[in-house]
Amino acid sequence: MKAKISANKDFLVGDIDNRIYGSFIEHLGRAVYGGIYEPEHPTADECGFRRDVIDLVKELNVPIVRYPGGNFVSGYNWEDGIGDKAKRPRRMEQAWFSLETNEVGIDEFQEWAKRANTEVMMAVNLGTRGPDEARNCVEYCNSSTDTHYANLRRANGFEKPFGIKVWCLGNEMDGDWQIGKKTAEEYGRIAHETAKVMKWVDPSIELVACGSSSQNMSTFGEWELTVLDHTYDDIDYLSLHCYYANYDNDTPAFLAKAEEMDRFVKGAVAFCDAIKAKKHSKKTINLSFDEWNVWTQDGAWENQKTPWQKAPRLLEQKYTFEDALLIGCMLMVLQNNCDRVKMGCLAQLVNVIAPIFTENGGPAWVQTIFYPFMFASNFGRGRVLQAKLECNTYDNKGEAIPYIMNSIIDNGKGELIVYAVNRSLEDDIELELAISGYDGITAVEHIELYSDDIKAVNTKDNCAIKPANVPLKDKIILKKHSWNMVRLQYK
Repeated sequence: MKAKISANKDFLVGDIDNRIYGSFIEHLGRAVYGGIYEPEHPTADECGFRRDVIDLVKELNVPIVRYPGGNFVSGYNWEDGIGDKAKRPRRMEQAWFSLETNEVGIDEFQEWAKRANTEVMMAVNLGTRGPDEARNCVEYCNSSTDTHYANLRRANGFEKPFGIKVWCLGNEMDGDWQIGKKTAEEYGRIAHETAKVMKWVDPSIELVACGSSSQNMSTFGEWELTVLDHTYDDIDYLSLHCYYANYDNDTPAFLAKAEEMDRFVKGAVAFCDAIKAKKHSKKTINLSFDEWNVWTQDGAWENQKTPWQKAPRLLEQKYTFEDALLIGCMLMVLQNNCDRVKMGCLAQLVNVIAPIFTENGGPAWVQTIFYPFMFASNFGRGRVLQAKLECNTYDNKGEAIPYIMNSIIDNGKGELIVYAVNRSLEDDIELELAISGYDGITAVEHIELYSDDIKAVNTKDNCAIKPANVPLKDKIILKKHSWNMVRLQYK
């Protein structure tokens, strides 16, 4: 089988905002306790953070991390996680039916973010709380004034403001599972009032309003139009969330989910632009895809049977090789929509549906999905070229799906980075690249992720799925069911 990708230097999708390679840490399961924070661990630093985990996060080169939720934030009192740890309350955490000790809060997390070379995307509680608590949190985190919450931060040992730039106005407020679920009208009103006072405290912050929890919500579209009608002048981004799973054990259909994700993005853009037109606005609302991943939700709510445990094992998904293939495709969706998708958060980062896995007191290791993300984040920064694909297709419930998913990025350092997934389960594909406008293009590296077993997983004892260097030849061959990165140099 053969395929061809054509592109030109002067025809661009846009510039990538590096924050599309963000991630997410929620107070859920062992993401925090036993994940990033374990004071008794042999690698723990003086703050109790696992240095082995920090090292892996640095390998991923994650520029921003959403915190503290997620569903958790809709019942969270941010004041519980500041000041003297001995005085912090222990809470019945009702999003995940766990015991929250509040040993880690914003005081600690902003310090962890510095050590992990990342920034914080902070979420505020619009489930059980509202504008007052949100504005106070902004003051605590960002203000240098001689006022109560700024002085409280100083009293807690932090003279300089944390300088958190991006703030989420709640989480998935359309969902029945959410504490304090709201209608679009209710959420739009409180989001508007909250945004208003948060920006009065710090006009430099960027705000993200909740879009639909998924494209499958019955209110998708109606929700966006109502919420944006209330908040358009206040916010900077609309959020999108999606998770996919191979429940039917149909790999071709599973790998086609990337097309569904692309349609979700384009639909959300259309709703944003409809309100822009309605309001005769010159402002453009962009997208924050701040939850996305592969997630098989079987057993997600098991903790409700034995509630109020600290850091129970929840959502500890073992990722297969085929999961890594879809993750690679989903990253290309973000890249190829970089003109409107400005932030993204792989949900989540450690232990909970995550690329990094740990054992309490033991090692940390990487799951299969670690590698497509790592190579995208480290090499896929720059300008995305418009790419024309000529390729055979397969049928997925009446939709023609190209066997290849691809993106092309000019990193501004004399290199073109070509990402490609071959979704065929039977055939290798010979790939022709026709990229014009550059002189002296030569291939310098071909990295491949491949396994004969599409259900293979990594464990602490066996890294079965890991990247390999493909010897460079006259032809680029994309092996059947493989993820690929080809680096090209130009003069």
